[in-house]
Amino acid sequence: MEENAFTHVRGGQPSMVDITGKAANRRTAVAEVKMTLGADIMARLEDGDLKGPKGPVFQTAIIAGTMAVKKTSELIPFCHPLPVEACDFTINPEGDGISILCTVTTTGKTGVEMEAITGASVAALTVYDMCKALNKGIVIRETRLISKTGGKSGDYHYQNP
Repeated sequence: MEENAFTHVRGGQPSMVDITGKAANRRTAVAEVKMTLGADIMARLEDGDLKGPKGPVFQTAIIAGTMAVKKTSELIPFCHPLPVEACDFTINPEGDGISILCTVTTTGKTGVEMEAITGASVAALTVYDMCKALNKGIVIRETRLISKTGGKSGDYHYQNP
């Protein structure tokens, strides 16, 4: 493959994409992680949160996920640092597990897909950490971008195959 075919290589070296010529606009991304926790852990659901030995599981996961959203550019080498204007989490019980949705919004020159995926992923890892003393068989099953709006490539909405 030719060097100029890579978006993150310039002069043979890794490089962040130049976005100086792009227009700023409102961009939103929603990512989802699905987890299987098991009936034993789900039985601890009380008042919208799991009560684990380390404390309130969902509240802690939301805090960790929000911190991860804000630090995405420090974790993923070519992500631009972005001014995050909104970051929201929804955690829904689903049978013997949960769905974690992370919605991130900015007004900028590049999208927030990586921020949303990172936030949902770190929230899921935090749920695992908070519950692993109860059951080490927890499974983080699916991570995906659900939707994104704004930007040059247009809107995207996940279609379940």
